[in-house]
Amino acid sequence: MNLKSKIVLALLATSSAAFAQTAPVAPEVTYNVGVVSEYRYRGLAQTKGDPALQGGVDYANANGFYLGAWGSTIKWIKDSTTAGANETKGPVELDIYGGYKFEAAGVGFDVGYLRYQYQGNTLKNSTAATFVNANTDEVYGAATYGVATLKYSYALSDLFGFNNSKGSTYWDLSAAFDLGNGYSLVPHAGHQKVVNNTTSYSDVSLTLNKDLGDGLTASLSAISTNVKGKNDFASYGSGYDVAKDAVVVGVKYAF
Repeated sequence: MNLKSKIVLALLATSSAAFAQTAPVAPEVTYNVGVVSEYRYRGLAQTKGDPALQGGVDYANANGFYLGAWGSTIKWIKDSTTAGANETKGPVELDIYGGYKFEAAGVGFDVGYLRYQYQGNTLKNSTAATFVNANTDEVYGAATYGVATLKYSYALSDLFGFNNSKGSTYWDLSAAFDLGNGYSLVPHAGHQKVVNNTTSYSDVSLTLNKDLGDGLTASLSAISTNVKGKNDFASYGSGYDVAKDAVVVGVKYAF
């Protein structure tokens, strides 16, 4: 089963997942491009274990408002049914988001909206299960105190193609530890609740990041879920276990 589920790969998979904690002193636009050995979201495989190309653009205003877009190659929609007349399509994910960051009583807050757009996807044509269009809308809120961030996401639409799943939620608890010499360590734990469905699960990860200088960063992530080996998390097309343990490496360039 192909629940669209990106774990935060820290530096590489995340214009959509890694939102800055403070606003710049002046409006600015930044860009990023990268590659990962495998694209994971919320612990689950998005590219059937294969590499992904990714990139994005972000605008941040000094008043705390921000906008951005981020994209990645994917394979989970195509792998959601067997090949044939009703073969599903949707090779690219585009995330469009905007929000507002502010600080109060020493706590950083971030509230916003995120649209997962799978342009031209035909997931609803799958003959393997009763899916609907994969496009998904979420609102989110996050609070950061010290090194720790707690984030809550709520689906305004059906979640990643699951029929009658409006109102699904995802809790994300993470921290960022500066180890010095350009290294940082990011532990993460999350829980995805899919309403009216049996595919709710939890995921954990540990990511080591390295700032290589000149806008270049590298990451190494160990990712696990509590549903690896479960039939509900085997893709319909190839039987690939999207929830199995994984080690993901990647490189990103920001400019």
